[in-house]
Amino acid sequence: MVTVTESAALHDICDDRALDARPARRLRRPSHLHLALIALALGGFAIGTTEFVTMGLLPQIAQGVGISIPTAGHVVSAYALGVVVGAPTIATLAAKVPRKKLLLWLMVAFALGNIGSALSPSYPVLLVARFISGVPHGAYFGIGSLVAASMVDKSRRTWAVSIMLAGLTVANIIGVPVATLIGQRAGWEWAYAVVGVVALVTVVAVLAWVPTQSGDLYASARNELRSLRRLQVWLALGIGTVGFGGMFATFSYIAPTMTHLAGFSDAVIPLVLMVYGIGMTLGTLTSGRLVAYGMMRGITGALLAIAVVLALFGFAAHSPWTAIPAVLALGFVPSLLVPMLQTRLMDVAHEGQSLAAALNHATLNIANAFGAWLGGAVLASGLGYEWPSRVGAVLALLGLAIAGVSAWVGRRAPMTPTAA
Repeated sequence: MVTVTESAALHDICDDRALDARPARRLRRPSHLHLALIALALGGFAIGTTEFVTMGLLPQIAQGVGISIPTAGHVVSAYALGVVVGAPTIATLAAKVPRKKLLLWLMVAFALGNIGSALSPSYPVLLVARFISGVPHGAYFGIGSLVAASMVDKSRRTWAVSIMLAGLTVANIIGVPVATLIGQRAGWEWAYAVVGVVALVTVVAVLAWVPTQSGDLYASARNELRSLRRLQVWLALGIGTVGFGGMFATFSYIAPTMTHLAGFSDAVIPLVLMVYGIGMTLGTLTSGRLVAYGMMRGITGALLAIAVVLALFGFAAHSPWTAIPAVLALGFVPSLLVPMLQTRLMDVAHEGQSLAAALNHATLNIANAFGAWLGGAVLASGLGYEWPSRVGAVLALLGLAIAGVSAWVGRRAPMTPTAA
C-alpha cells in the first residue's frame, strides 16, 4: 500500500522528471556582468528608499494633506498592502512574459506610482498612489533575483542574488537619509519625485545592460500555483514570516528605544539608522560566503544568531557605547538570511520559481506588519523598550524550529541536488 507521503513524493519525482525533460532555456551571458547586477540593484535602491522614507516624513505628510500623524501611518500600510497583493498576482499572471520585459514594465509602474505620490492633492489619492507604488515591489525583487541567478554559474547564484538585493540595503545608508532631508527641506512630495527619477534611470540601465531572456514557454499560472502544493515552499515562507517578525518587532521602535534607553538625542537617530543600513549591506554581501557551508546550515545558523542578537539587544541598548554595535548587529545578522531564503525558495519551488521568489518579499512585509504589531502590543502592556527584542528572540527560535522541520522533511524526501 502506498502511503500519502509516498504518493506525494512519487508525484513530485514525476513532476521533476518532466521538468528535467524540458528543453533548456538559452540564456545570453552578459558581457558586463557587474553592470547588469548594478542595474538590478539600482531598482532595489529606489524601492528601498521609498519603502522607508515615508516613516521619516510622516509629520510632513500629515501636515501636507491635512490629517493626523496616526492616520498618516496608513500610508505605510497602503504600500505594504500593495506589496502583498502585487507579488503573487504579478508572478502568477505574468509567468510567460520574458523576464527582462517584465522588469522594465514593473519599474515603469513603480516610477509612475511614486510620481503620482508626489503629485497627490489629497489623502485618498495618496493612499492609492502608495498602493500602486508597492505593487511592483515583491515581483521586481523576485524576478530580479531569478535574472541575477541565471547570469552566473550555479555555484555563484546566492552571490548574484545578494548583489541584486544589496541595492535595498544601501538605500538605508544613502537613499533614505538623503530623501528624508530633501523632504524636510523642499517638501515631502520631492522625496517621492526623486525616487521616481531613480526608477526611470533604472529602466534605462536595465534596458542597456541586462541580457534579454526568452520567455518560458512551459510557464503558466497553473504551474506557478502548483508550487504552493509543496510543503517545503510553505516551510521556507514560514521561516521568513516568523524568523523576521522578531527583527521588525525591534526595528519598528528603534528611534524611541535609542532615545529612551541609550540616551541619544533625536538628532542622532539618522546616524543610528545609517549604522543599521551599513549592517544590512554587510550582512547581505556576506550571505553568499556563508552559504558555502550548506544552504540549510547557513539558514539555521543565521536564525540562531538572530535569536542571540535579539536576546542581548535590550541589555546593550541601555548604554550608548554598546547600543551602536548592537544596532550594527541588528542590521547585519538578519540580512544574512534574505539571500539564502530567496535561493532556497527558487530551489524548492521547481515549476513555480517566479511566484515563490516574489512571495518571499510579500512574506517579509507580512513579517513587518506582524512584528510592528507585536512590538506595539508588548509596549502597550506596560513593558519597557528592552522587551520587544526579547519577545523577538522567541520568534527567531520558532523560525529555527521551522527550519529544523524543513531539514527533516528534506532528509526524508530529498530534492534533486542543486548547487547553492
